[in-house]
Amino acid sequence: MKKGQIIEGIVQRVDFPNKGIVETEEGICVVKNALPGQRVQCAVSKVRKGRAEGRLLKVLEASPRECGSPCPHFGSCGGCTFLSLPYGEQLKIKEEQVKKLLDSVLDRQGPWQFEGIKESPVCFGYRNKMEFSFGDEIKDGPLALGMHKRGSFYDIVSVTGCRIVDEDYRRILYCVKEYFTQLQEQGVDISFYHRLRHIGYLRHLLVRKASKTGEILVALVTTTQGPGERKTQGMNRTAGQPAEDEILFGFRDRLLDLKLEGRMAGILHIRNDAVADIIQSDETSILYGQDYFYEELLGLRFRISVFSFFQTNSCGAEVLYQTARDYITDFIDPEESMAAVDAADGCTEECLAVAENGRKETEGTADFTDEVTARGKIVFDLYSGTGTIAQLMAPVAKKVIGVEIVEEAVEAARKNAELNGLHNCEFIAGDVLKVLDTIDEKPDFIILDPPRDGIHPKALDKIIRYGVEHILYISCKPTSLVRDLEVFLERGYEVDRAVAVDQFPWTANVETVALLSLKNDTPKIEVTMEVTADSNYRPKEKATYQNIKKYVKDNFGVNVHTRYIAEVKRMCGLEMGENHHKSQKENPEIKHCPPAKMMYIEDALKYFGLI
Repeated sequence: MKKGQIIEGIVQRVDFPNKGIVETEEGICVVKNALPGQRVQCAVSKVRKGRAEGRLLKVLEASPRECGSPCPHFGSCGGCTFLSLPYGEQLKIKEEQVKKLLDSVLDRQGPWQFEGIKESPVCFGYRNKMEFSFGDEIKDGPLALGMHKRGSFYDIVSVTGCRIVDEDYRRILYCVKEYFTQLQEQGVDISFYHRLRHIGYLRHLLVRKASKTGEILVALVTTTQGPGERKTQGMNRTAGQPAEDEILFGFRDRLLDLKLEGRMAGILHIRNDAVADIIQSDETSILYGQDYFYEELLGLRFRISVFSFFQTNSCGAEVLYQTARDYITDFIDPEESMAAVDAADGCTEECLAVAENGRKETEGTADFTDEVTARGKIVFDLYSGTGTIAQLMAPVAKKVIGVEIVEEAVEAARKNAELNGLHNCEFIAGDVLKVLDTIDEKPDFIILDPPRDGIHPKALDKIIRYGVEHILYISCKPTSLVRDLEVFLERGYEVDRAVAVDQFPWTANVETVALLSLKNDTPKIEVTMEVTADSNYRPKEKATYQNIKKYVKDNFGVNVHTRYIAEVKRMCGLEMGENHHKSQKENPEIKHCPPAKMMYIEDALKYFGLI
C-alpha cells in the first residue's frame, strides 16, 4: 500500500477505542470510526513498518449487525460510535477490547479471572453532564450549538435530537440556540468565539442534571467581548447595542420559562478569556438560584458544583462503585464489613433526613463511626475527585484519606462527607506525586482512580513502595491501565480479577476495574517518605505549555505565546504532534519568535529537562 491510495475492504474487528481493522487485498489498514462487518472505502494516510493507517471515505455496505440509528445526528456528530448497533453487540465489542488488552500483559502471570462486562442500567438519556459548543456547521453559516462534527476541530453540529441526554437537555439546547439566533436576526452584534482569530462572545453551554434528584444547573460560558465589542484596544461598545446584562437576563428568563421535567437549581454566567478551547472560569456570576446541585448514589448524597468531577452516568456509577465496594470488602473482614455497610446505609438515611432540616449530626452516628473505626483499616483513595469512593468505603474503614489535585473537588468532598455524617474521611488537595511525601499514615489498602492518561511513573513508584497487599485500580482508559499494569507486574503484583463496566453506552469509552494482589514471595520494603524544611529535594512540575509560560514570566517578566514555545521546541529537535490550530489561509503570515524570548524559552526547556 502507498500513501494516498484508495482501497476497499471489510472491517474484521474494532480495537480500542475506535480503530477498525480493515482487511483488503493489499493488506491490513487501520481506519477509525468503522464498525465490524462494514465494507468501507478508505484513503491510505500513513504506511510505516508494514502497518497502514487510513481515513474513512464512505461505507459501501452496512454491517449485518447494524439495526439503524435512533439519532438523526449519528455519523456527523463525533459523540457516538456504536449507535447503529444493538446494545448487546456494543457490549460484546467493548468486552473483547478490554479482554484483548489485558491478555496482552497478563499472559506472563498466573491465572486470573475476567468477569466480562457489566451493562449500564440506562442506555439512553443517561448523561448527567454535557458541554455544548457554539460555532457554525459550515464556514460563515448560521449559529450552531452542539457537539463537534466528527473529525473536525471547528465545525459544530446542533444536536437537538441527541439520544444520550434526556428531553430536558434537548429543550434547553434548542431554547438557548433560538434565543441567540433571534438576537442576531434583530441586529445584535453577538457572535460565537472564533478559535483562530480569538474574537467573539459565545463559547460554551454547560448543562448538568442529577439523574436521581432531577436538579438542573446551566452555565453560559462567554468571553468578555460583549455585544458590539471587538478585541481591540479600548474595547468600546458599538452605539445602539444592548448591554451585556440585558442579554444575560433575557437568557435567564427564557430558561426559567421552559417547561422541564426537572427543577432548575441554578443558572450561571462564566467569563473565560483563555485561548485554549476549554471550559474554565475567570469569573462566575449567579443569574438565578445557586451554583451547585445535589445527586444521590448508593444511599449517599453529593453536592456538585459546575466544575466538580462526577461520573457522567449516575446509574452506571452505582454499578461501578458497587463493584469496587464488593471487590474491596472481600479483604476488609468480609462478615463485619457487610454488616457495617448495611448499618452505614441506615445511618446515612438518617443523616440525610436530618440534613434536610439543617442539622449536622444525628444521635447514634458518632457511636456507629467509633465502632467501625475500632476494627477497620486505613484506605488511601488516590485521585479521589469529589470523594465518592472514599465515602462509600468510610463505613468499613478506620480512616480514608483522599488525594485530589482539583481544590474545588476537595472542598466538595469535605462538605459531602459532613453532609453524609462520615467523620473518618480526610481529603487533601494536591498532586499525588507530592502529597504522598507529606502523609504520616501508612495505608492497608489503596484505591486508584486516575485520569485518562493513567498514573505518573514517579507517583506509581511511590504507590508500589508502600507494599500493600491489595490495590484496586479503576480506569476509564484501558490502554493506560495496561501500561501501568506492566509496572505493577514487574514489581511483584498480579491481577486477581477484572471486569469491564459500560459507563458510556454508544461511545467508544469503557471503564475497567482490576484488583491487584502482592505475590507472597515478593519482599516487602519498609519505606519512610519525608520532606524536611531544609531538604534540597523539590520535585519539578511537568513541562506543560502553561508551566513553561509561568517559568518565563516568573524569571524574565515577559509573556510568551504557545506558538513561540512550539517553534522553539521544533528548533531544538523535540518531537511535536500535529498542529491543529494552523491557519487555513493559503499563504498565512507567520510571526516568528523574537530572539530574546527564544533564549527565555530555551532556558525554561533546560529547567524542565527537555534539552
